[in-house]
Amino acid sequence: MSDPWWQSAVIYQVYPRSFADGDGDGVGDLAGLLSRLPYIASLGVDGIWLTPFQPSPQVDQGYDVSDYCDVDPLFGTLQQFDQLLDLAHSLGLRIVLDVVPNHCSSEHPLFQQALRSSPGSSERAMFHFADGPDPATPPNNWQSVFGGSAWSRVNPGSDSDHQWYLHLFSPAQPDWNWRNPLVGDYFAEVLRFWFDRGVDGLRIDVAHALFKAEGLPDAATTGTVVDGLRSNPLVSDQEEVHEVYRRWRTLTDSYTPERFLVGEVNLDPQQAARYTRSDEMHQAFAFAFVRLGWDANEWAGVGRELEAARLEHGASPTWALENHDIVRSATRFGGGSRGVARARAGLLAILGLPGGAYIYQGQELGLTEVDVPVAARVDPMWERGGVSRDGARVPLPWTVAPEKSHGFSLVDAPSSPWLPLPSSWGASAVEVHQEDEHSTLRLVTAALELRRQLGFKGVLNSGDAGVWRVGNGDLLICERGSEFFVAVAMGDAPARLPPGSTVVIASAPQAEDGWLEPDSAAWVLRH
Repeated sequence: MSDPWWQSAVIYQVYPRSFADGDGDGVGDLAGLLSRLPYIASLGVDGIWLTPFQPSPQVDQGYDVSDYCDVDPLFGTLQQFDQLLDLAHSLGLRIVLDVVPNHCSSEHPLFQQALRSSPGSSERAMFHFADGPDPATPPNNWQSVFGGSAWSRVNPGSDSDHQWYLHLFSPAQPDWNWRNPLVGDYFAEVLRFWFDRGVDGLRIDVAHALFKAEGLPDAATTGTVVDGLRSNPLVSDQEEVHEVYRRWRTLTDSYTPERFLVGEVNLDPQQAARYTRSDEMHQAFAFAFVRLGWDANEWAGVGRELEAARLEHGASPTWALENHDIVRSATRFGGGSRGVARARAGLLAILGLPGGAYIYQGQELGLTEVDVPVAARVDPMWERGGVSRDGARVPLPWTVAPEKSHGFSLVDAPSSPWLPLPSSWGASAVEVHQEDEHSTLRLVTAALELRRQLGFKGVLNSGDAGVWRVGNGDLLICERGSEFFVAVAMGDAPARLPPGSTVVIASAPQAEDGWLEPDSAAWVLRH
């Protein structure tokens, strides 16, 4: 029996607002994605993860959902989504959607009903409403991820309703109360809605934070939470959350062809791996890896932790170096030409590691973080906490010419993009990379083709272990079986490969036979 497709799949993350603008309003949409879908297929990836496009006031760029089972008119229609799904499947691409079960929009009809209802009502029991010790003091000291208190007054001017509601993110994103069974029933229907339409998988946002500690007690610390909720254990990784994913796994496994669940579980490897036990989610992102800098020992250490978690719980790691929430790797790895070289090497490396991998749109172009002008920033995290994620969300450049915002818009006389494009953006355009045989885009397509070939030949298989070590000169090595390993030269000088090595693809030319240039990576066959 062959392994499930997702176990070694490479998924391309699309941030719809910034991928392609089909109607000229300056915001990417489903029409633009439909037109550019052949480009994604040409990369050789196995599927697409779409961040939210459901109806939303867009306070948090779609992660404040007001209707889980439709398409926001900003992005198109449900009919267009069905067309997208059909075209993707005809091109051999699976579609993975975001589900946001921790919180919704304050404009969600059920939350609006709760606001109109009285304290103690069944409507308010769908969320976390609570009284403080006095009208001016919130129920506890929990902090929002976006900065400030995690509580807002329901009716600040009321003499009779002194309740507060919980929002781990912005006040426009009230948290669901997962201790109420009706919430679980509601989301089971959301999953069925999308699976019934033919969606292949779901990415679960903030998957570890659905349940809050019983009684909502004060946290031991009061600092602003900026590290994926880990500094307040009372709002994440409560044991009850695993029953949710057992229920969802049973639901998911009832579909043919097979569907899958991947979790945003921003916890340490051993904790996160518990969410991928055989009766829970199929995958969880390797967050301990996503945020690493350029350090061989750190990479090897996290790699060993992830391998230990795999051996204990069975699910292979899901590798990524970028997404819409973190600084682009070319900037994170030092910036300038060296940062770009490292980002290119890092991308080749994760495509050769055992398990699945995710590529964030523009990563295949080596895009760097953009310093978006302060006046143009729209991230609520910037407004409340002084941290902006806008720099990784700037629309993609498709063409060298600046017309139509470097090809981001597909119609004449488009509106300005929702985030401004840098004047240098054309130099990184898709068409530039397509014409340059040494570009990062061409490297990615070659690597994905080679990945398939080696898989067909049995050199790679998703059950391979990852054996990590660091050699002389900060040469990072991850061995996959006896025939293949990934090598990354993370020091300041060329690094010598082990004897008997044949490089089959590299992110940069070799210093000389048997040596890797610093800040480069290679896939190596052993003979």
